[in-house]
Amino acid sequence: MATTTPEAPTQPAESTRRPFGSSIRGGWTALRDALDRPLSSYYLLVGASALLLTIGLIMVLSASSVYSYRYYDDSYAVVKRQLLWVVIGLPCAFIASRLSVSWVRGLAWPAYIVSLSLLLLTWIFGQERNGNQNWLELGPVAIQPSEIAKLGLILWAANVYARKERRLGSVHHVMIPVVPGMLLATGLVVAGRDLGTALVLFAILLGMLWVVGAPARLFIVCIAVIGAVAVFLAAMDNERLSRITTFTDPFKDYHGTGWQPAHGLYALASGGWFGDGISASTQKWGDLPEAHTDFIFAVLGEELGLVGTLLIVGLFFTIAFAAVRIAMRTDDPFVRYMSFGIVVWLIGQMMINVGMVLAVLPVIGIPLPLVSYGGSALLPSLVALGILAGFARREPEAAQALAARRRNRSAGLSAGR
Repeated sequence: MATTTPEAPTQPAESTRRPFGSSIRGGWTALRDALDRPLSSYYLLVGASALLLTIGLIMVLSASSVYSYRYYDDSYAVVKRQLLWVVIGLPCAFIASRLSVSWVRGLAWPAYIVSLSLLLLTWIFGQERNGNQNWLELGPVAIQPSEIAKLGLILWAANVYARKERRLGSVHHVMIPVVPGMLLATGLVVAGRDLGTALVLFAILLGMLWVVGAPARLFIVCIAVIGAVAVFLAAMDNERLSRITTFTDPFKDYHGTGWQPAHGLYALASGGWFGDGISASTQKWGDLPEAHTDFIFAVLGEELGLVGTLLIVGLFFTIAFAAVRIAMRTDDPFVRYMSFGIVVWLIGQMMINVGMVLAVLPVIGIPLPLVSYGGSALLPSLVALGILAGFARREPEAAQALAARRRNRSAGLSAGR
């Protein structure tokens, strides 16, 4: 009788699955390696800006379609104008990215003088819209000079502080001439009753003072003055005062000043996690005023949901991360101050707009950069991002990588011949 030997017990195969913690560490290492590449700041800036601009065009098309058909008998009238501004703005951004730092600095004083002149003309000859005298007609085109002034003031202040780099330990040199110069421009905006833009300019001023290391007592004085001026301006206008006093609960005055923020909340609440889909907004049919301008974030939340709103906020902070990274790596004080100033402007304005839509801030008429409709706001933003992209290209390691890429391309073309 044949005997059979028992089979040896098979050993369980070792799992090839990586531990969860190891996967996280590997992903973090890969992300860190990607961010350490020479051109990562440049690609982050360009990529995030391009996505914001693309999403903005889609949302302007959706949010303005009903308004455009009602007032212009063409559902695409508003988005066509926005496309025109994009076509104008992209070449301007490209040119700005190719300007040398010395060229950009050379535009500082002309930019400040032009900004003040336009603000002064607006105060004297400007047109009033929505209670604010902040529009200036230049032939067939109407512009908001205060939007242009944001970039001009940052450029001018960065140039002044860069020239005073070694003397900024003195409060006098920190104050003069930047603080009086920016307060003069802000005063002209306040004279036109544009409280929202004035607050953005104040935020830019505080950001520039923080960057250059102003003493804490100066911040306390500035914030106290800003608070007093804001309360005074609000008290002088009954509608503005009611907006400020009811913004925490817009349903108290639902058919009055609470109508816009209440319907903004309705739009965000109905969007849920993933939204109702592009063009599916119901609030844009007339219930939500300024759906394609100041309150486009509400329509975006309704159509793209919480995921879409977080994407927008994440893209803005990606731009901020890249700009701060540029500022921290540079040895040029002008590049440092200019980069920080642009970050304070764009991120501060985004936070004010989002807070306004979420009813945690009063409605003060601030557009969402790169997303809201409007050429006056879009062009300076694109130029500012172009300047930042130029700074990113001129980082020492980035410049070397670009030079090596050009040499390899030239060598490849020569070999092909």
